[in-house]
Amino acid sequence: MTAPTGRRERKKAATRQKIAEAALRLFAERGYEEVGIRDVAAEADVAVTTLFSHFASKEALVFEQDEGFEARLIRAVTDRAPQEPLMPALRQEIHALVRHCTADDANPAWVLIDGSPALRRYEESMRLRHAEALAAAMAADPALGLTTTAARTIARFVIDAYSLSREAPEPPAAVDEVFRLIEAAWAVASTAG
Repeated sequence: MTAPTGRRERKKAATRQKIAEAALRLFAERGYEEVGIRDVAAEADVAVTTLFSHFASKEALVFEQDEGFEARLIRAVTDRAPQEPLMPALRQEIHALVRHCTADDANPAWVLIDGSPALRRYEESMRLRHAEALAAAMAADPALGLTTTAARTIARFVIDAYSLSREAPEPPAAVDEVFRLIEAAWAVASTAG
């Protein structure tokens, strides 16, 4: 996520961060299901309407960097140089995402997610949304020459590489193992389009 440049943008980012931190603190103390939106707003010292201007739902409070991650995946497709291969760029982004989500300070959030059916469902829907956005970016790139089905398939594999690797005993090695399989599928998809 890039740093906001203007005063208003910095203030909005600080408010968003304050709300997310308050939410995670309350969720860790009391449990996700036991904390309401009003509790989070009070803890962050903001109005409920302010909270909802930054987060669309209670679940989104836990996944506060969701939009940034999706944007990074799309930029891996759209911002690469002409003739730059796509798979290394996507592998790099998945490595970065897995590093972020397996860092020691990320563990409390994953304990919450793994312990809450609502958060697990939200995370699954978020991954599907990321896969669709990534597929759309890949299908829109004429240099890739992918069919919509091929783009959607490869995008799902890439997003699943993240979730499978995050749960693996050695996440970086798992990313590389999964990407070897994705690259095999990519070789077929990019010649079949």
